[in-house]
Amino acid sequence: MLKGFRDFIFRGNVVDLAVAVILGTAFNAIVASLVGDVLNPLIAATIGKPDFSQVILHIGNGQIKVGSFLNAVVSFLIVASVVYFIIVLPMNTVSARLRKKAEEAPAAPTTKPCPECLSEIPLAARRCAHCAQPVA
Repeated sequence: MLKGFRDFIFRGNVVDLAVAVILGTAFNAIVASLVGDVLNPLIAATIGKPDFSQVILHIGNGQIKVGSFLNAVVSFLIVASVVYFIIVLPMNTVSARLRKKAEEAPAAPTTKPCPECLSEIPLAARRCAHCAQPVA
């Protein structure tokens, strides 16, 4: 039972997922600092409030915190753009280059011309299928 658990844990995708979660947590701290320490002061300089969290809709006795939602959207857009431009776009570029190199490699010929009728015949053929001549 423990051997199966060990094999599961050390399988590549579980370890990769653990690394991704740890890096995602660290990256979240960077984005939170960017939003809190850089963007919010810019917003405050522009509209006079430190962030969007002050935007609240009052409906009856309830409050709809639209500003907190907008702050989360801004954070998400920053994370998504960084992930796209730092990870996805370069990986797509490298993948396209590798695919292009693989496509450029010429395929080995599978046929040869018959010396008598010049039709294409398989490399291993000893007689032409069209004119029945022996092929060396």
